Amino acid sequence: MRNIAIVFAAAALMAGAPSVVAAQAPAYKRDVPDSLLKATKITEAQATEIAQKKVSNGTIENLELEREHGKLIYSFEIKVKGKPGITEVNVDAMTGKVGPLEHEKD
Repeated sequence: MRNIAIVFAAAALMAGAPSVVAAQAPAYKRDVPDSLLKATKITEAQATEIAQKKVSNGTIENLELEREHGKLIYSFEIKVKGKPGITEVNVDAMTGKVGPLEHEKD
């Protein structure tokens, strides 16, 4: 009986039935206009990974895709537990290069 249930479940998945696992929305605020997102070479996921590597012990609280000084950048605000304020990480949306980290106190 158990084998039959497994076969039906596999058949449903292969037939294109909706997955039980849904994509999760980010746990942070984000301001990422589609009009700017279309112009990027680095995806939001890639930029997020880059920013998290720079501040590996932090949690992203906010993400904004914006033009700053003529460049398209992903601007992350990252909170480090036990440290006041936030660390800002800017990732160039065209190259993936990271600008200087800035720590802003509360």
